[in-house]
Amino acid sequence: MSSPPADEPARDRLVAALRAHALVIGEVVLSSGATAQYLVDAKRAILLPVGFRALAQLVAAHATECSATAVGGMTMGADPIACAALAGGALVKAFFVRTEVKAHGLGRRIEGPVLVAGEDRCLLVEDVVTTGGSTIRALEAVRDEGVEIVGVLALCDRLAGGGAAIERAAGVPYRSLTTIDEIYPERPDRVSG
Repeated sequence: MSSPPADEPARDRLVAALRAHALVIGEVVLSSGATAQYLVDAKRAILLPVGFRALAQLVAAHATECSATAVGGMTMGADPIACAALAGGALVKAFFVRTEVKAHGLGRRIEGPVLVAGEDRCLLVEDVVTTGGSTIRALEAVRDEGVEIVGVLALCDRLAGGGAAIERAAGVPYRSLTTIDEIYPERPDRVSG
């Protein structure tokens, strides 16, 4: 693995890493249950040094811009992104939302430092958004704790309507660092226009 030029913007490095490592061509079943002819397995790119450093810079900057005090979302998709915010220097808590309340230990649904209602301002993060379902479930879990959501950030938006669904449910700005158009511009289902 070679390092990119120092002056190459973080976003360009992230897109290049996703193209090189995360794009999987072939029939797959998405978390929504839908079948697709390709997958963006973002963890293949962002859990390598170049992709992680680029992500860390971008997420930390966005967390600071939103005045977030916590960064996290549904476990697995959000885990490396929340950790990248810390690695990028954001002064935030990282947290992960479980799919179900833990049946042992402290019985928590949200893992990590305790989120404080009326104090913490959360930036929800997700790796790849298709329908937005897992992000909306994480949003509901955080709101159930009485904690404010200040924004939602996706690593890659598949442009299948999930971003709009998230923004409606969240009532706060939704942003994506990249889209499938940048990662796989020649995909067979691309809508031209």
